Amino acid sequence: MASRGPLRLAAFALALSTFAGASVASEPEKPQADKPLGVVELFTSQGCSSCPPADEFFAELAAKENVVALAYHVNYWDYLGWQDTLSNKENTDRQYDYMRAFGSRSVYTPQAVINGRSHVNGASRKDVDGALARMDRVGEGMRVGIKVSRTSDRVMIDAGDAGNGPSDAHVVIVYFDPPQMVKIGQGENSGRSLTYWNAVSDIQTAGMWHGKAQRYELPMTEIAKKGGCAVLLQSVGKDGMPGPILGAAFIRKPDRL
Repeated sequence: MASRGPLRLAAFALALSTFAGASVASEPEKPQADKPLGVVELFTSQGCSSCPPADEFFAELAAKENVVALAYHVNYWDYLGWQDTLSNKENTDRQYDYMRAFGSRSVYTPQAVINGRSHVNGASRKDVDGALARMDRVGEGMRVGIKVSRTSDRVMIDAGDAGNGPSDAHVVIVYFDPPQMVKIGQGENSGRSLTYWNAVSDIQTAGMWHGKAQRYELPMTEIAKKGGCAVLLQSVGKDGMPGPILGAAFIRKPDRL
């Protein structure tokens, strides 16, 4: 399904401290793997008849340890008779920002954006898997390592050194809901009960990374309020549009209903 028209970019800010080498009160847990295969951002809607196959495939991606999979429920299909219970305007804004960044003339669902670099049909396993593999092969995968560790009261995010690579990116924290089943009462998917994974609830720009190894710190109390969250190291164009994602990691990942 397709829709047209630009939407305003929503800006977010998150207060957190940056450290070159901060000491901690207790020994952190072993860091996660720092370079996943890639990032898949699915733009979907409960009111879109074409989306259930993409949502089902996305559940498989969300279960993988080497893929950071995030689902952005958009609101422009709500007029068809069912208001998506997981949608918000900020998710729709992000899709329109990608539309402008890619030079496209419209948005559609289900759309999968791969590593912030290109988009494919989110229901096509061949296209999504192929894009991830190709980008990894040609050096357009996760180029900057990100390690996440934690103590009882804080989370440490360590972004690596780019070497001779890119020198600037935004540190973006993406919060998402735990997996949940939704019974759709009206619209094109009326009567269906579908399970949705990693549905994005909030996006916040936490700071800047300038190509050198750097540590960022979040209070554990903030993380604990959310179902799950991921960190994206994403370059941004001079026009403010999102660019390639250089690194990514889960900070907290719920794995069950």
